[in-house]
Amino acid sequence: MRLEDAIKSNRFSDERHKASVNLIYTAYWLKYNFSNIMKECGLTMEQHNVLRILNGSHPTALCVKDIGSRIIEKSSNVPRIVDRLVAKKLVERVQSKEDKRETLISLTDKGRELTQKARTTVDAHTKKLVNLSIEESTQLNALLEKLREPISE
Repeated sequence: MRLEDAIKSNRFSDERHKASVNLIYTAYWLKYNFSNIMKECGLTMEQHNVLRILNGSHPTALCVKDIGSRIIEKSSNVPRIVDRLVAKKLVERVQSKEDKRETLISLTDKGRELTQKARTTVDAHTKKLVNLSIEESTQLNALLEKLREPISE
């Protein structure tokens, strides 16, 4: 769907303005669709992100600060997300042996199983949802990374 049709407007100051609105609109569109996909697994997007981070570090446990530095949505409340994952028995807290003030978070077996199930579900839906070839995806990734490069004057 064309952006102009989706937002019922064609007033953009230039193509950069349109691209920025298009990017924001598409990000929200993707988040909405992936949130619905995560509901099938009984997770929120943020919970899934934390599980993926812990799965990637497995078997090494991570502290909340390390999880927070890797999370996609930086405004997420990582301690609250971890609390909910502990309640679901998907992660566990363990006191650090090196620093008794630090709590480490790791996946439980149930958490690893659900992370794998969610990965399979996301992969299947991504192929349907992201209507781009591998070449187009590579090009888009390069453009998005260029967009996030620091501005030099």
